[in-house]
Amino acid sequence: MKKIINSPEEVVQEMLEGMAAAYPQYVRKLEGFEVMVRADAPVKGKVALVSGGGSGHEPSHAGFVGKGMLDAGVAGAVFTSPTPDQVFEAIKAVDGGAGVLLIIKNYTGDIMNFEMAGEMAEAEGIKVASVVVNDDVAVEDSLYTTGRRGIAGTVFVHKIAGAKAEAGGTLEEVKAVAEKVIANTRSMGMALTPCIVPAAGKPTFTLGEDEMEIGMGIHGEPGTKRTHIMKADELVDHLMEKIVNDLPYESGDEVAVMINGLGATPLMEQFIMNRRVSQILNEKGIKVYRTFVGEFMTSIEMAGASITLLKLDDELKELLDAQADTPAFRQL
Repeated sequence: MKKIINSPEEVVQEMLEGMAAAYPQYVRKLEGFEVMVRADAPVKGKVALVSGGGSGHEPSHAGFVGKGMLDAGVAGAVFTSPTPDQVFEAIKAVDGGAGVLLIIKNYTGDIMNFEMAGEMAEAEGIKVASVVVNDDVAVEDSLYTTGRRGIAGTVFVHKIAGAKAEAGGTLEEVKAVAEKVIANTRSMGMALTPCIVPAAGKPTFTLGEDEMEIGMGIHGEPGTKRTHIMKADELVDHLMEKIVNDLPYESGDEVAVMINGLGATPLMEQFIMNRRVSQILNEKGIKVYRTFVGEFMTSIEMAGASITLLKLDDELKELLDAQADTPAFRQL
């Protein structure tokens, strides 16, 4: 295992300390907890957004803490759900009196621990609501889920719900727009190589030199099939067929596109993928409103990528375009 770390046990703590040192204008770390909150939290009178999950998906989730997106990002151990206590402390730290929305990816541990924290907060008089993101069309159930997994499409939920909260929406309104995003978002990914969890010290799975995994999850969960290395266009055709047909997305729709690198995929390859995505959507009469290419939700150093489509209406377009300023997402 070759990693720039001091010890496997300290990677999350030291990562957050380094992030807080890099971006004090955006975030601060809660003392004693693996939680990053907005530097100006709590924002009085604003609905607060809390998201999180296992570490190893950076810049998710703390990288999206800031104006127009999240108020807190909670970091569990690598690929491990944060504890209820961590989430509870995050809720208390960012509650500005208008309520807190929990944005949860559909993993069993995340749902259980975030919901438990929400109950603890409600017992203290904090109004809490939650949504569960399940954008992955690859598999219906996996090692860690009942139903579909939540993957990179979660970032669109952060952005649009965050904009609604920043604009003064009520907790009910922010939850409703988050649910609209979830209903209209679909994703699917693939992997060329595994990743290495620091505490394990070995790859999470193995792939031959001429193999790729289609439908791979962000924790290394198995996908739909293991196959030979495909050319980029062939790969994108396969992923897009599943994504487009699932909602389905149809001629006349407007969409936002996200090409998400999983940690070790060069931008060159991500743009080659986007080239084919753009061609397919044009052929189908689906208009691309905005495109986002880069690393939004990674899997440590896994080589691979995912594609996300979000079907837009006027409300979602306005919120997608709204100002956001965070360490990993800046739209001014």
